[in-house]
Amino acid sequence: MAAARQFSARMDASVLDRLERRGARAGLNKSRLAERYIDEGIRIDDHPGILFRDGPAGRRPGLAAGPDVWEVIGVFNGAPERGEAAIPYTADYLNLTPAQVRSAVSYYATYKAEIDEWIARNDEEAEAAEAVWRREQAALA
Repeated sequence: MAAARQFSARMDASVLDRLERRGARAGLNKSRLAERYIDEGIRIDDHPGILFRDGPAGRRPGLAAGPDVWEVIGVFNGAPERGEAAIPYTADYLNLTPAQVRSAVSYYATYKAEIDEWIARNDEEAEAAEAVWRREQAALA
């Protein structure tokens, strides 16, 4: 993680009030929440078609009208074709447009480690769930 540096900004009082309320609900102080929003805003500007959403597994990048980036990249990386040929394959498989797949690939190219971590976490959870299912099946036999 990069070293933290100080930054001061004047904001409208109503914005700060909303930031404090949102931070209290999210369990973050207003500085950390503002930092998250600034970082996400820059990422959204740099990668059109990407937004951020909350969920049980945490906050993650996703396509504005589609699945999470890690889900798209999981299919893209598993495609039988490589390179450009993987784009239409992934689009067809996920019922997306090639432009949506390209948005996810562009984000992945910039934040590869972050997305690879999401993919690995999902793979681990799937393996754990399968192990539970197999034990249940063995107990029922």
